[in-house]
Amino acid sequence: MSEDSLTSDEFLDGVQTISVVLADDHPLILSGLETFLKSEKGFQVLATCTDGVETLTAVQKYLPDVLVLDLRMPKKDGIAVVKEIRELGLTVKTVILTADISDQQFIQCARLGVQGIFLKDMPARLLVQCLRKVHAGGQWLERQSCTKAMEALMRREEGLEELGRSLTNREIDIIKLVGQGLRNREIAEKLFISEGTVKIHLHNIFRKLDIQSRSLLIQYVLRKGLI
Repeated sequence: MSEDSLTSDEFLDGVQTISVVLADDHPLILSGLETFLKSEKGFQVLATCTDGVETLTAVQKYLPDVLVLDLRMPKKDGIAVVKEIRELGLTVKTVILTADISDQQFIQCARLGVQGIFLKDMPARLLVQCLRKVHAGGQWLERQSCTKAMEALMRREEGLEELGRSLTNREIDIIKLVGQGLRNREIAEKLFISEGTVKIHLHNIFRKLDIQSRSLLIQYVLRKGLI
């Protein structure tokens, strides 16, 4: 983790200074971001970090206005870092930096209160707009990813609503775990029930959904967006 000395100025040439911690495991990207933001008026890079543990240390030490955080980081990934920041009660605003993001990752970020998602192939000048908007209390969410994630979330909620009309909550828990590839023994351990009970639940699930095999059940779970 590299650090810059703090200045006592809150404003530079009439522009409010936004303090930033940068986190990315690619040195060239990290260096490029740091150089770019230092060339822009109104930004102060407090630290640069190359893994999730360093990032948490820097955020706790400096309490930046905005954390620019790569989604895929060693030691702790971006989502794990944001979770811990929230658990610590820190109010730093977060912009996730990523080359791509899955629907599930997008939904996780939204639930954790991430204010910005910035794709790495976007023009660098837009990052300045993103940081200023997030710092001012707004959101910057990449439109295409947002639309896809919301569609996936709606599909999942519709699937759960449909299942809720025929299955019990325990049966829904079990088919989610089946969809994740867990075997009966692993499901039993995770839900603190016997393997025999899992088999009984699966028999009832197959009957209620008119599904003949485990592989078809997995396909059903995936089609309904339940995982």
